[in-house]
Formats: sequence, structure tokens, C-alpha cells
Amino acid sequence: MTELEKARLAINNVDKQMAELFEQRMDAARIVAQYKKENGLKIDDFAREEQVISNNTALIKDEDYKSYYINFLRETINLSKLLQHRLLEGMRVAYSGVEGAFANIVAERIFPDANCVGYKDFKAAYDAVVNGECDCAVLPIENSFNGDVGKVMDLSFFGSLYVNGIYEAEIVQNLLGVKGAKREDIKTVISHSQALGQCASYIEENGFETQEAVNTAVAAKTVAESGDKAIAAIGSAEAAEKFGLVKIEAHINESNQNSTRFAVFSRSEKAHLATDNHFIMLFTVNNAAGSLGKAISVIGEHGFNLKALKSRPTKELVWDYYFYAEGEGNIGSEQGEKMLKKLSECCSNLKILGSFEKEIRV
Repeated sequence: MTELEKARLAINNVDKQMAELFEQRMDAARIVAQYKKENGLKIDDFAREEQVISNNTALIKDEDYKSYYINFLRETINLSKLLQHRLLEGMRVAYSGVEGAFANIVAERIFPDANCVGYKDFKAAYDAVVNGECDCAVLPIENSFNGDVGKVMDLSFFGSLYVNGIYEAEIVQNLLGVKGAKREDIKTVISHSQALGQCASYIEENGFETQEAVNTAVAAKTVAESGDKAIAAIGSAEAAEKFGLVKIEAHINESNQNSTRFAVFSRSEKAHLATDNHFIMLFTVNNAAGSLGKAISVIGEHGFNLKALKSRPTKELVWDYYFYAEGEGNIGSEQGEKMLKKLSECCSNLKILGSFEKEIRV
């Protein structure tokens, strides 16, 4: 047997092994896709991809081969993601509103392969996941200018779903009207309360009357159906295109740094991975002096940084509140377990809403 024949035989043997290993890897990718579907997780995880490439490239001893191996890994990862995208085509994602609403836009950015389904309000979208109509829901929890979305926070506290990811999206509000309408024609603006709040200065400067809608896309639809030049909607450029409106004026929100944080809610509680450095918890404290202070101290004493602490009325008792807390640190760690055990001693209710590696901008 010549050296060429020996080399070709070696390649054939390696290719046979690689085919078997490729199938094993794709089988694992299929499991990953199912896990991401159940937990409402985005397919792309670029930090994880770079870690895989870095760790595996270190195993290559011949320096001449490393650059080729990196290309091989990138292509393999891309094939794995293509399979995951195909498997998630049947995924159903709930959001509040109609096509063109900001929540719809964000849901499609996070889950580009899924079927995004609009519901009349936050609770309806949330309940669609609870009862199994949808796999997850994308709901806003906070706007950088106009504050918390209280109704979604309440659903988080009283409901059964978990948050396995937080996504931040820039919000650009525009004045939308029917064709031929000018700013001086407008007497009333329609939009969601959050959007009206984000554009309060602009509305006041122009002396507009306001009317609330369930969301910005519904507002745009209402204006389009009215055909009235005297009313306008405040919403996205996508909503204008969807409903045949024109942008009378762009970027009318008061803050140039206007963004909204969206949470992905799912029925499954994602395992607290070692890379999860952020968490959200909800709790009530015992009706005793110093209980809240003690709870806050417990979090700090175990090495966790409390980023945000917000209170909301429980609505069950007068002047009774629950607390929404976001923190930094891994609650799946040994210290995290100790913290939670200690918190349970001074909290009458304690719920871990979710943990995740980092907030993602979409």
C-alpha cells in the first residue's frame, strides 16, 4: 500500500468517526432547541459560541491547523443553529397588542423563527402561556423614562410563570397620521399610557388632547380606520407602515435614551447555571419591625448586589406590599442557597422569578 493509499484510508476512517460524532452533536443540538423552546430562550448565544471555539482550539497542538479548525468549528456551530431555527419554527410567542406594536417588534427580534401571536392585553398574553396556547410571552417590565409596568409586575408576583431572559430595546416614538395630515391639523393623540408619558412634553407643547389605547399599534389602527386628520397616533415606524399612516414627526419622545426592558415569561424554570450572574426575586416580609431591613441585609451579607428594589401593593390587604428585587450574583451557588435559606426566615413569601447571564440588547 502506497503512502497516498494509507493517507486516504486514514481519512476514510476519520470521516466515518466524524459522521457518527456529527450525528451525536446534532442530536444534542436538538435537545438544546427543545430546552430553549420550553424556557423561552434565544437561539443565538455568541458568548457561549466564542467560549466553545476558544476552549476547543486550545486542544489543537499543531499551530498550522488552528485557523482551519476555528473555521471548521464556526461552520459546525452555524449548522447546529440552522437545525435549531428549523425546530423552533412552530414555536408560539405571545405579546400584548397587534402587529406593529413595540412588543411585536421585539418578540420578532428575539424569536425570528417563531409564530408571534398578539393578545388584547398583558394578562391575556400571560394567560396564553399558562394555559398552553403559547410557549412563552414577551412583556415589557420597565421603561427608562416612564418607569415600571406595574400590571406586568403584578402578573409576575401572583402568576406561575418564570422569567428566563431580559432584553432591552430602544423605543422611538413618532407622530403618525393619515395621509395629508399635518401637525397643525392634529387636535388629539392616541396611544398607550407609557407612550403618552414618554412624549408628555411634546404633547403639552402642542396642546394636544390625549386618549389612551391598549397599545401603540391599536392606536395606529384606530387612526387609520378613522380617516380623520385631526387625530394622530404615537407609535413606531413599523406601525405606520403596517396601517398605511405617515410619519408627521419623528422621534418625539422626551428622552433620547428611551428604551424598554422586556422579559420573556415561560412555564419552565430554567436551571440556575454557573454563568447566571443576574436574578429576579419577589417577596413579602413578616409584619414585624425591621423585617425589610433584615431581608436587604441578608442579600448583601452573602455577597449579592441589590440593583433594584421596588414595592407594589398586594391588593389583598390595605397597605400590604410585595417587593420586586433585581440583583447581581449567582443564586445557584452555595452562597446563593444560603442566602435564600436565610431570606425564608424573614420573608413570609419568597419567589425566585428567574436568573440569567446578562441583559441582551435587541
